[in-house]
Amino acid sequence: MSNENFIKGQGAQRNVINRFDRYTYEPEDEDFETVKTSFTEVFPKTIVNQVKSEDLPMEYSMNPYQGCEHGCSYCFARPTHEYWGYSAGIDFERKIMVKKNAPELLKKFFQKRGYKAAPILLSGNTDCYQPAERQFEITRKLLQVCLDYRHPVNILTKNALVLRDLDILKPMAEQNLVSVSLSIPTINEELRRKMEPRTSSAPNKLKAIEILSENKIPVHVMVAPIIPGLNSDEPLNILKSISDAGALGFGYTLVRLNDTVEPVFVNWIESHFPDRAQKVLNLIRSMRGGKLGDKRYFERQRGEGNIAEMIHTTFKIGRKKFFEGKEFPKLSIANFTGTKDQQLRLFD
Repeated sequence: MSNENFIKGQGAQRNVINRFDRYTYEPEDEDFETVKTSFTEVFPKTIVNQVKSEDLPMEYSMNPYQGCEHGCSYCFARPTHEYWGYSAGIDFERKIMVKKNAPELLKKFFQKRGYKAAPILLSGNTDCYQPAERQFEITRKLLQVCLDYRHPVNILTKNALVLRDLDILKPMAEQNLVSVSLSIPTINEELRRKMEPRTSSAPNKLKAIEILSENKIPVHVMVAPIIPGLNSDEPLNILKSISDAGALGFGYTLVRLNDTVEPVFVNWIESHFPDRAQKVLNLIRSMRGGKLGDKRYFERQRGEGNIAEMIHTTFKIGRKKFFEGKEFPKLSIANFTGTKDQQLRLFD
């Protein structure tokens, strides 16, 4: 597929076969040119998910949307769309499921007898501030519930739309109930437009860090994913920029292309960077034992081989150089009682 035939504003250029479908149908590429993003209301019975992965640091997560308009070809959440009968390709970006009942479900969760508060990640799968949030405002309503019940929440997003909710985030931060983690895999704006076409621009993300920090809302940054041969020369520049903007900490991940993420990414890299596509894919394989993906706990985070070690060393240098003396605060569960008022529970 040549550059002039790209469908603008998205990562996947076609649907890929759903692993769970017996029969598949692949429309012609041009059919996708006129397909607009659709929103379908779904009615989950719960909104808070217990995170059981051994190598993830959070206990709970919640996702107001399924599917994501941001269009990152490497998104690990793509295969989850297949459980809904959709494709991990274009469908993931164009068919968005909306959980309008999420705020009520969250209230019920907080009121559960015996629940012990622990920070919830908003969101752990698809972005809670993707473009759909401008219309539906489910994330904003969830944050208001967290403020009402004095429950801590960590926000992870690629979108500066988080600034819209400063009026809720500021009083939450005063009670040590919120932190924001912005995902910034690159500060090269030309590369950003290809890697994550519908996210906020790199300058806008850096500005968001400044504004959040000025309002005493602690900011963390995920430099993720690192793709060798594409953005692997940027970590030190990114770490300096985010530290200067006020970020208190950072994390990073190495790219891994599990399941149906692989064909989406391979098509994307071959279309956008035909001159170095095979080099990039081979470098990823060198970090993943000859494969493009890795599902092994802990190993999937670290990778293996010389390229992975070079990346880890670079981040160690950056941490010492740009983040020494900075400390990210631990959120408070002290004032959560399972009620909207400050009255303590009579029974546990």
